[in-house]
Amino acid sequence: MRIFLLSLAVPLLVLAAAPQSARYDSKRNLQGVWEAHSTASFSLEAHSADEGIRAGDTVIVDPPDGKIPYKPEALAKRKENFRNRATADPVNKCYLPGVPRITYMPFPFQIFQTPEFVAITYEYVHASRTVHLKNPTHLDDISFWMGDSRGHWDGDTLVVDVADNEPSTWLDLSGDYHSDALHIVERYTRTSPDIMLYEATIEDPNVYTRPWKISIPLYRHTEKNAQLYEYECHVYRDGGAGFQPAGLGKDAK
Repeated sequence: MRIFLLSLAVPLLVLAAAPQSARYDSKRNLQGVWEAHSTASFSLEAHSADEGIRAGDTVIVDPPDGKIPYKPEALAKRKENFRNRATADPVNKCYLPGVPRITYMPFPFQIFQTPEFVAITYEYVHASRTVHLKNPTHLDDISFWMGDSRGHWDGDTLVVDVADNEPSTWLDLSGDYHSDALHIVERYTRTSPDIMLYEATIEDPNVYTRPWKISIPLYRHTEKNAQLYEYECHVYRDGGAGFQPAGLGKDAK
């Protein structure tokens, strides 16, 4: 029997040891408040504008066509998810978004570092992750809404291996999905004082024909007193809940 947990608690020592601001004295210093400014949260693939949704290009860099390499038999569920997205999206039921989706939702997150842990706290519904740097072994027979994250440094890039993912999460608002076989390898590379490149290689042999990769720039909040604020999941309208853009209510088409 698999055990389902929301997330691992962020160790207090991580938060206590983190400085108040992030200096760009090392490319390994990823600390700060970051946010994606893309439309990937609506769809990872290229998409046209819809009510409440901006048009956007694909963030998929592999395969070269910018499309998720679904197995033919997996496409029907994706279409069903899209058709019922206003009510079927787990985020609209107040569940945690999971990885990698939470990284490119339109909410900031903050990174704290110690030699043993990297802690990531998110403005969206108080979500958090602990990346273990000294213990590479994933837990057995358990799944987490935010996955189990184990990291290491590859030069100046933080590489995070994410396993034990809860199969109910989606990858975006358009209904792109996965199974309990989802495995993600994230790469965080600080390319300038205020920009960090986020890459994620996603594989799931139950749903996709091959691994595929997304690439999204993240931008550091540089305003005075940059911080995370409180965001709770709550009912919007027509009994819906969670993060629900305009146009996805009961009567949306």
